[in-house]
Amino acid sequence: MRNLVPIVLFFALLSLQCKEQTKENVKESTTKDSDSATDEKQPIKIQINEPDDVMTPQGMVWIPGGAFQQGAVQQDKMAMQHEKPAHIVHIDGFFMDITEVTNAEFSKFVEETKYISVAERAIAWDEMKKQLPEGTPKPHDSILQPGALVFKKTKSSVPNLYDFSQWWEWKIGASWRHPNGPESSIVGKENDPVVQISFEDALAYCTWAGKRLPTEAEWERAARGNQNNKVYAWGDDVSVLSTKANTWEGEFPVNNTMVDGHERRAEVKSYPPNDYGLYDMSGNVWEWTSDWYSSKYYRELQQLNKATVNPKGPQQAYNPNNPYATEKVIKGGSFLCSDSYCASYRISSRMGTSPDSASEHVGFRTVVSVAMLQSENRK
Repeated sequence: MRNLVPIVLFFALLSLQCKEQTKENVKESTTKDSDSATDEKQPIKIQINEPDDVMTPQGMVWIPGGAFQQGAVQQDKMAMQHEKPAHIVHIDGFFMDITEVTNAEFSKFVEETKYISVAERAIAWDEMKKQLPEGTPKPHDSILQPGALVFKKTKSSVPNLYDFSQWWEWKIGASWRHPNGPESSIVGKENDPVVQISFEDALAYCTWAGKRLPTEAEWERAARGNQNNKVYAWGDDVSVLSTKANTWEGEFPVNNTMVDGHERRAEVKSYPPNDYGLYDMSGNVWEWTSDWYSSKYYRELQQLNKATVNPKGPQQAYNPNNPYATEKVIKGGSFLCSDSYCASYRISSRMGTSPDSASEHVGFRTVVSVAMLQSENRK
């Protein structure tokens, strides 16, 4: 059943303001300065190189295993507290999609399965209200219609950039087929990343494709490539941003100067790939990961004083600023990310989003672990 907490809270906010082995490829590594969930005295075994007994899936690339520093780097002046402290993580190698899942790929999935996305489903108030604070009034029936969140520019400068309701609106009829509302279309945009995708939608696609969503640590490992201790996927030089990623340039959310060539979503592969051959790991659209979002997760890892190996995130979500919603981590930033607002095209940037939320700047890409492929080969 659809969880519509974000919808109701969105309108409540408006109301309040208006009134992821082969033996020779498995190597050992130890580190003394990691946040160090295994005994430090025991060698850490991780899959580094691509094994010989599996083939690279079409449209994917091997992300080598290894140890890397996850979280905000020291020179990142835009880093937020939930990106800290930086910590060493050990990750097994895995395969990742070269691009975000496109409209064409998602269309094929829907055509074969007849899947109906969350944003296209009818809304049941009797189920929705069970997930809301007692006494939350029922929105008007004209609002309780299938739809999703769509970005809108403001007409003038916005003094309070924490008030997201100023540039988001609930648009009835918005969905992956109509990302900006019922009048919009994906015809001719088959190679754009699919958006208006909830976490549930992304999982359904993964099941059909025989893949899965990346963990937050896997995603960050892949995005960082060989750029150790750098702010961005290409290094530390922000002056080349417009040639590296699709982001918001100009005054947010009033005017996008489109120096990078796009105002909203860009076709995949519009910008150079990172060290691992991955496109759009910065900007374009946010991407779902499998981890629950917790603002205190990195601090809790540090307190464990154990090596962090293939972490899958906290056991439960925690966001003191959004107590009524359990959230999943999204990574990478989007075309709406501005240096004056969030600069979330930084590698360490992270955000929590309700699993049932769908919006025009959130999509996904998939991964496949060695174990998944070896299991498939044995069938």
